[in-house]
Amino acid sequence: MSASIVLTGLMGAGKSTVGKALSKVLKDYTFVDVDDVIVDIEGMSIPDIFEKKSEAYFRRVEKEVIQELSEEEDLIIALGGGAFEDKNSREILAENCKVIYLKSSVERLYSRIKDDKNRPLLQCENPKDKLEELLKLREPNYLKAEFIVETDNRTIDEITQEIIELIME
Repeated sequence: MSASIVLTGLMGAGKSTVGKALSKVLKDYTFVDVDDVIVDIEGMSIPDIFEKKSEAYFRRVEKEVIQELSEEEDLIIALGGGAFEDKNSREILAENCKVIYLKSSVERLYSRIKDDKNRPLLQCENPKDKLEELLKLREPNYLKAEFIVETDNRTIDEITQEIIELIME
């Protein structure tokens, strides 16, 4: 096994949390959060990138980072919530990696991120409605992932174990 593992899903699905937990079990793998890489490259937070340079600019950088990471092996890559919307990125990741959609309900997602000010798309009047709208928009692409793992009412250990079983098959 050497193909990288990619975690996709809406913000709050647990991509970073599950990715870090997976990297503790799969010791040959290194965890990488695409958003963290972008913040390092740009030297500013994601809300600042959106505000000062635009969401379109952020998406271009995100696409470049994904392209580079997809060519490496033994990574556990947590994508940003919108990264899987890009057809090119989806195809590259599907070709080179094992892609897993961490599926959660809007209620669960909202409960996890409602107080997080680092979510530029949720800085609006009704963030829960926005989350629901984003899920409706993005889920058709998330469902194109190789594997789908339900995360509601499950522990990180249960989710991690299911992912390991899926990728080892």
